Amino acid sequence: MDETYAPPQTPLTVLHEDAEVLLVDKPAGLLSVPGKGPHLADCLLARVQAMFADALLVHRLDRDTSGVMIFALTPHAQRHLGLQFEKRMTRKTYVARIWGVPCEKTGTVDLPLIVDWPNRPRQMVCHETGKSAQTEWRVVKDDGQTARVRLHPYTGRSHQLRVHMLALGHPILGDPFYATGPARDYPRLMLHSEELRFKHPQGGRSMKVRATAPF
Repeated sequence: MDETYAPPQTPLTVLHEDAEVLLVDKPAGLLSVPGKGPHLADCLLARVQAMFADALLVHRLDRDTSGVMIFALTPHAQRHLGLQFEKRMTRKTYVARIWGVPCEKTGTVDLPLIVDWPNRPRQMVCHETGKSAQTEWRVVKDDGQTARVRLHPYTGRSHQLRVHMLALGHPILGDPFYATGPARDYPRLMLHSEELRFKHPQGGRSMKVRATAPF
C-alpha cells in the first residue's frame, strides 16, 4: 500500500452539517486517518479539518470503502457519538457487490474474527480467540454471476463485512485482500457505507443520513 497510495483528489462531499455533527461521503481509496509516514498523511480527517478546524474523529472506514462517515464538531458530540458506536446504538447499512449468488435471499453470519498476524492487516475467522461478530445480509438483485447485497453489521470488527462475505463463499468484488481470480478484477472494492442512523448529540433526535453507492 505504501508504494501505491494515490488517493482520489475529489472535492469534499458534505452530506449534513450543523453545530454538533458533520457527515461526509468518503471516496474509495482515501485513508480515514493518517498512515505511518508523510506519504500517507493525506486522509479524510485531514481534508475535513482543513475546512472544519474543530472536526473530531468518531469512527473510521477502510481505505477502500466509500460512503457515509460522521465527524463530531464539539467534544460533547464526540463523546456522545463514541458511546453510541461503542454500545451499538447506531445502525449502519452497507451496499456491496459480491461474487456468485447466494442460495438464500437473506441470512446472518455469526463468526468470530481476529487479526491474521502473519498476513496483517488481513483478518480471519477464529472460534478459539476471535471476537464476536455478526452481520445480517440480504440479496437485492443478481445477474447470475454476481449479486448486489445490503449488509447490516451488528458489530464493528475490522474487515468484518469482507471476511463474513468471504466465509459465505461470496467475496466482495475488487477486494485486494480477500478476492481472487475474476472476483478481484474490478476497479475498486465494491463496498459502500450507504446509510448511518444515529441519535443527534444535541437533544437525542433520531437521524439518518444516506449516500448513494457509486456502483
